[in-house]
Amino acid sequence: MNIFPKKVLLLGSGELGKEVAIAAQRLSCKVIACDRYAKAPAMQVADEAEVFDMSNAETLKAVVRRHQPDVVIPEIEALAVDALAELEQEGITVIPTARATAVTMNRDRIRDLASGELNLRTPQFAYASSAKELTTAAEPLGWPVVVKPVMSSSGKGQSVVDSPEGLQKAWQAAIEGARGTSTRVIVEEFLHFDQEITLLTIRQDNGSTVFCAPIGHEQVNGDYQCSWQPAELSSEQLKKAESMARSVTNNLGGTGLFGVEFFLCGDEVIFSELSPRPHDTGLVTLISQNMSEFELHLRAVLKLPIPTITHADAAASRVILAKEKLASIGYSGIEKSLAEPNTQVLLFGKPDSRPGRRMGVALSKAKNIQEARRKADQAAACINVIENI
Repeated sequence: MNIFPKKVLLLGSGELGKEVAIAAQRLSCKVIACDRYAKAPAMQVADEAEVFDMSNAETLKAVVRRHQPDVVIPEIEALAVDALAELEQEGITVIPTARATAVTMNRDRIRDLASGELNLRTPQFAYASSAKELTTAAEPLGWPVVVKPVMSSSGKGQSVVDSPEGLQKAWQAAIEGARGTSTRVIVEEFLHFDQEITLLTIRQDNGSTVFCAPIGHEQVNGDYQCSWQPAELSSEQLKKAESMARSVTNNLGGTGLFGVEFFLCGDEVIFSELSPRPHDTGLVTLISQNMSEFELHLRAVLKLPIPTITHADAAASRVILAKEKLASIGYSGIEKSLAEPNTQVLLFGKPDSRPGRRMGVALSKAKNIQEARRKADQAAACINVIENI
């Protein structure tokens, strides 16, 4: 018998973690939100908060053991994954699994799994541990190439390089933008793709897998800017994407929602990356679906049924970005952004800002994608992040 309430511990308390916490609270769960800084978004809606360095294995284990949660839900990549494996051996459930968290934390491990073990089509790639190695690795891939840290988030440290002369700068950017202590980078062929998509893939406790309608998205320097659902794919492309997503998530195991990213190049479907948690491009599901990605994640994690997932004719999201560094945050223009029907604004509640930091998202739905995107863009443009004096 599945008895509620449950105790949920979040490792990472940003905007995605906040929505997971809200979904958990709606199911009467007790939520402990953890992050490296105080007043993180999920902490604002949690029962308890813990502030500590989550890359410190001993501290992480101590916090989890003290709270004895029913489930530990990692919401970021920069974690002491060996500690998670030890906790899992003690009988604590890590979502989706400690191994899945470790494999997807670094781009090299998930890429090696997809390309090598599972034989999925990925961009051509190579690794480098020095600027000299990067020059050697990049040359066979043709120009331009994409250089990324093996571990980072929100596009940090990523750059497109048009010629050998730009590799030194790209190396430096990747090292400075990396999370953790790794000095390894991945260099990829530059794909002239038609579309990028995220396929939200949900593994359930009974072993079955369900999918949301594909989500199209645009990124700038690897960081999500807007998304829309449903993305337009052929039936054959969708079958390929679902087959590839099922293959890699079955290998990783566990339960919960995975954000699986693909490039579409003509009829070809190319695996890009995977997150074992709700995905930033999936924020659009807060307005597009009968169950958001966060609700779906919690249902799978807590072994609850997932009936038919339905979506609007068209929906879109557009991020709201800060333009300057501010220690105290306010917002103007909200009344203008909400003037149009079927439009919502989600402000994350981050305590400070810096240029380019994601502070919120505008959401809209309409009869077609073009109109939904226009409305989301317009709503986001109305809002300014200002100093709250």
